[in-house]
This record gives sequence, structure tokens and C-alpha cells, in this order.
Amino acid sequence: MCARSALLALEAPSALIAPVAPQALEAPSALIAPVAPQALLALLAPLALIAPVAPQAPLAPQAPVHRTLQFPVMLNFDLTDEQRLLEQSVREWGAREIAPRIRDLDREHRFDKNILPQMAELGLLGCSVPAEYGGAGMDYVSLGLISEELEYVDTSLRVIMSVHAGLNCLTLLTWGTEDQKKRYLVPQAKGQKIATYGLTEPAAGSDVRGIQTVAVKKGDRYYLTGEKMWISLADVADNFLVFAWSDLEKKKQRDPSGITAFIIERSFKGFSSGTLKEKWGILAGNTGFFKMDEVEVPEANMVGQPGEGFKIAMFALDQGRYTVAAGATGLIRACRDASAKYAKERKTFGTAIADHQLVKEMIAQMESDYQAARLLWMRAGSLKNQGRRNTRETGLAKWFATVASERAAGDAVQVHGANGYSDEYPVGRFYRNCKGAVIYEGTREIHKIMQADYVLGMRQDRPTRCELPKYGL
Repeated sequence: MCARSALLALEAPSALIAPVAPQALEAPSALIAPVAPQALLALLAPLALIAPVAPQAPLAPQAPVHRTLQFPVMLNFDLTDEQRLLEQSVREWGAREIAPRIRDLDREHRFDKNILPQMAELGLLGCSVPAEYGGAGMDYVSLGLISEELEYVDTSLRVIMSVHAGLNCLTLLTWGTEDQKKRYLVPQAKGQKIATYGLTEPAAGSDVRGIQTVAVKKGDRYYLTGEKMWISLADVADNFLVFAWSDLEKKKQRDPSGITAFIIERSFKGFSSGTLKEKWGILAGNTGFFKMDEVEVPEANMVGQPGEGFKIAMFALDQGRYTVAAGATGLIRACRDASAKYAKERKTFGTAIADHQLVKEMIAQMESDYQAARLLWMRAGSLKNQGRRNTRETGLAKWFATVASERAAGDAVQVHGANGYSDEYPVGRFYRNCKGAVIYEGTREIHKIMQADYVLGMRQDRPTRCELPKYGL
């Protein structure tokens, strides 16, 4: 009997019972007519959806077969002892040295340069650079932990890690020559020199092909002319990783293979910088611009090969976005903790607002976002440690964490009510700080398109000539 017939039989249970004569009703034992064994098997078969099986001789005893069960290796989300110690050390340093005065630094729009030597002493500025190049030799998850802890205190601290340790140092580690590593990476990793990244221009943000800076080669020298805008540490950094068109014909065609990367020093003739004073977030950080008027750059300062600038810029953004994702995760946690503390202290209608369900809803969303964002950036960090490409995973982590941090900051202000609208509480600063990360290093819209293209098969990451070194190599 086929499955369809069996189902029909199940839908008509009365058909499974043979008709009973009226006189049999007086004899209860005869209510069901006798059924032959073959008919009984036929009736039972549809119920089990299997065909009747003829009896078979019993099988001879066999020796037991011992099989080793193969279980997949479980993911381990526990930090190592070294990572926990690092996390605790950065947390304690931030709480002791920065948190007590961050409100004043923010209100005064003042960047404290004395923070940099302290970070260098802790080994943060060269955390993921191998010891042979002056770094602390930590893994990439540790870079994420540092970024999360720093932004828990203030975004301006994490920005230092993004541009110095992520965008610049890891790029030189991967793409730089041995000479460049000795001249620039070593002092940067030790914190003796501060570095940043120069890609964005007044008329070019997400559209990298729109940059106008040019590099004209004369002999063994390049002469760079142009302006970079929205540069973190623009008025502080000693070294700059700069991108310019070295092929003017390809510039006309907007062919990115005409872009080349260079290392520029502040001391180079024709270089000047300034600070942007009209921004309304990350006020304790230094953000500015720099101009190049035929800045003479030796050919030895070209990073990678001619025309590899676009690839190097995108590689650098993978490292920067990673720190941004981890940092935004710290901001979510800061919003959560501040909201929970305030909710237990503030009373309305005769009870703490922590008892109100809609307040709980906002705090619960912060917790959910924090845990998810942390898992995403840690996944990206794990891939980095393994030496695996992680552009997709890092982009997703950056997009999710930054958007979630904006939501968390908005809700944190809401939990605080009118008090959240003042500088008396930190959540107003969180709200002003969070917005930048939804814009820089790939807007949320850019990241949405990227993630959709991955899913639709319209985007695929191709191998590059140089890849971030696997941790331990």
C-alpha cells in the first residue's frame, strides 16, 4: 500500500472495523468480526507506513562492533590567562587615569598627549606587532580586548588604537619592506613615534576613487600634492600612511590600479596640518586635516608596489574596522552599565525605574546587543589569529556593533530622561561619540550593501599579494 493510500485509510478509521450485524449487538464479545492474520497485517501496515515483512529466520549471534564516536571540537569562548590579565590591566588603568577627568577633557575639547606615553608603557601601541619589531607580540583578540576596554572609558582612546595600531602598524607589518619596518614600524610599536592613516579627502570618503591627491615621480623621488580631511591624530602624529594617484591617466579613468601608498613624515618639507574644531563628538580626541604641497618623498617610502595603493587601503580598513567593532562593543557595555546603575537609583511613582518593564526592555536590548557584538568581533579576531581572510566577518562585526552602539546610546539617554540630556551623566557623551563610527571606515549603508553582495554571490574576496601574518609566525 502506498503512503497516500495509508493516509486515506487513517482519515477513515471506521473503515478499519468490519461491519457488525444488528443481532451481534446483544453479544458484546462479538462486537468485532474475526479478522484473518493476513488482513490484520494489511490493516497495521498503513499505520506504520511500511509494507508487511515476511518472517525471517533469526540471525546468528555476531561479535559486538565497537565504534569510536566522533564529536566536533567545541568552540572555546574563554579568554586565556594572559588575555584576562590584559583586559583587567587596561580596565584598571582607564578607571584610574582617564575616567576621573574624561568629562573635563571632553568639555574642553582637549586631547591630552600625555596619554600616549602611558599607553606605550602598557605595551598597547604595538600590542599585536611581533617583539622583533618592537611590539608586545600579543594576538589579534588581545587587540580587540584593548579596543573594547578603551572605548568603555571614551571613544577617543580607542581611536588611537584604530589609526596607530590597526590602520598603520599592521599595514606596515604586512606590506612594508624590512627597511620600512626598521625605520618606522619599530619606533611606532614602541610608542616612540605616533602614526595615523590618510585616505579621506574633502570630496572623497566612501568613494575612494574620488581622491584628488597626486604623486608625481621625478627620478627616485615622488612629489605629493593634495589635502586629507577627517584624519584622527592629524595634529599629533609623526608618520602618515598616505594614498595618492601615481598614474594620472588611470586617475582620469578612475582606475584604482593607479593609486599608490606612501609613508610621509611630519618633518617633510611642504607638509602642514590643522585641527577640526567644529565637530560635536569625540571631543577629547584630536581630529584634523593635513595638506601636502609638493612634499618630496623618497621612493624607499613607497609601501607595496606602484598601483597597489587601493588594495593596501582596503587591507588597512580591515584592521581598522576590527578595532572599531570591538570599541563599539565597549560603548554598548558602557551604556548598559550606566543605565542599569541609574535605573536602580532613580525612583518614579514610588518605585525604582528598574521595576518598569519598558526600562527593562531597553536594558535587555543593550545586553543582547553587547553579547552579539562581542561574539562577532571575537570571531573576526579568531580568524585573524589563524591567518584566514576575514573581510566579510570584520565588516559584519563593524556594521552590527556600531549600529547597535547608536541604539544603545539613544536608549541610555532615554533611561536617564532629562538627566541624560546633560553632561552631568556620561550617557550624553556616549550619544555624541557613537555617531562617528556609523560613518567612518565604511558607512552603515556601505556595509549593508557589502553583506548583501556576499550573500547574493555578487562579491568575493580575492587573495592579495600580502596577507596579515598568522599569530605566532
